[in-house]
Amino acid sequence: MSSHHHHVSFNPHPSKGELSVLFSGHAQTNPLHKVGPQVLDYYLVHYVVSGEGTFRCMGQDYHLERGGSFFIFPGELVSYESDELNPWSYRWVGFKGNRADEYLHMLGLSQHRPVNMTKQHRKLNALFHQLDHKLQARLPNSDLQSQGYLRLILAEYAQSHHETNVPKEEASGIQQQIEQAIRWLTLQHNQPISIEQMAQSLGYHRTHLSKMFKQHTGMSPMNFLLKIRMERARLLLQDTLTVEQVASSVGFGDALYFSKQFKKWFGRSPSEYRQDQTTNPYDCNE
Repeated sequence: MSSHHHHVSFNPHPSKGELSVLFSGHAQTNPLHKVGPQVLDYYLVHYVVSGEGTFRCMGQDYHLERGGSFFIFPGELVSYESDELNPWSYRWVGFKGNRADEYLHMLGLSQHRPVNMTKQHRKLNALFHQLDHKLQARLPNSDLQSQGYLRLILAEYAQSHHETNVPKEEASGIQQQIEQAIRWLTLQHNQPISIEQMAQSLGYHRTHLSKMFKQHTGMSPMNFLLKIRMERARLLLQDTLTVEQVASSVGFGDALYFSKQFKKWFGRSPSEYRQDQTTNPYDCNE
């Protein structure tokens, strides 16, 4: 007998601005319940109430248990799956806003660091519950109230980030350099860029930045850039763009060289990958 159940509450009149809640919900999932791979055009945070499971983003797997949260960013290909023996129960909130990305980066969250662990389990669970309750009520001021609860939720994540990131001043400075470099590469991935340009733009010595980057990420800056480009190309190939247009969109002036790099990365040419997607479309349902 299926134990899966879930509930969703929608905001009938989401506002436009810094931060706005679109919907919220909660679910007790079945063993091995899987969502995706899928791409969203809004932000979505899941908070794990109990159980465990795996979240996959940018080719990385994250195992999350009670008290863990995973954040989905717009335009990123993600999937997540409940554990076979101890499946997830989680709450979620979908939101948008012209400062949402800025706020999440202030909390140390990005496509490359999309998870958070907190000790404030009961408090966060209560805030997610209260936000959901306000949307269920469908009152005229439910939009403002849900915004308020979302800000309180983000404040709890900010507190958690502060408590778990109190490194020495020197280490903090290096971490800041790496975060700046990752953000720069992510924003500039569609341009024909070099590590010299990045180092000059950020005001760091090239050799020092490359060494610190590899120590913290396990990859050289150029390999990291290639990873960003390949993941983005994989998303774009699900659209109607030509291979040449996809190559240009991720910073490759030569479509043939792009195709060789793509095949080296994924084991299939762009055309073969697109054909596979056509014959095996992904399921986006929760």
